[in-house]
Amino acid sequence: MWDPTQYGRYAEERARPFHDLMARVGALTPSYVVDVGCGSGELTALLGRRWPDARVEGVDSSAEMLAGATASPPRLTFTRGDARYWRPDQPADVVVSSATMQWVDGHEQVLRELVDCLAPGGWLALQVPGNFAAPSHVLLREAVARWLPTLEVRSDPVLDPAGYASLFGAAGCRVDAWETTYLQVLSGPDPVLDWVKGTALRPVLAALPVDQHDALLAEYGAALRSAYPPGEIGTLFPFRRVFAVANA
Repeated sequence: MWDPTQYGRYAEERARPFHDLMARVGALTPSYVVDVGCGSGELTALLGRRWPDARVEGVDSSAEMLAGATASPPRLTFTRGDARYWRPDQPADVVVSSATMQWVDGHEQVLRELVDCLAPGGWLALQVPGNFAAPSHVLLREAVARWLPTLEVRSDPVLDPAGYASLFGAAGCRVDAWETTYLQVLSGPDPVLDWVKGTALRPVLAALPVDQHDALLAEYGAALRSAYPPGEIGTLFPFRRVFAVANA
């Protein structure tokens, strides 16, 4: 289902929240660092460069994404695993999950279990998109209701910062939780459609017969152009993200 090339077209915009998240993680000399939902691994490699003496493991369920992952630095490895079930094989000093848990049903329980996998004083850093009430997603749900009425597209799959603060606080952690709306400036004739082709549209197109793809994309693309018209500097695409950092 996943396409690393399509996803990587906006690598800089997708990397910025990762950097903002990791700036709040205070681990100094971790021995074992895990990136749950590592994708093609470019950002996981940054963890290896930050902590060169640590064993760093990237985990992802997509064989297509992992096929592009490069195991460098030398203590970096990649594992295929489902975030719902995969757990570290030893207590982890840092667990990172960036733009993954919105895909995981029951992710609140997954996060509680990952907290239980932390070493004493360990860190869990979470980032999820929080733009499910934005026109891009509202219009997608409306299109899915017409084209694939049996496909469930959740309207609110993540918590707000207070929700994650409560979740991690109840697990006995100190918590730093916040949200940021990035005003992304995109270019091209259909930049918002191009963006969602790498994420939210993937399961929709996977479920829709191939001979209907063009018609759906034409309809949805026109609605997106109306909701996000191009301007003098490009197409403005506000994108809300929710962050939480828990310290055990």
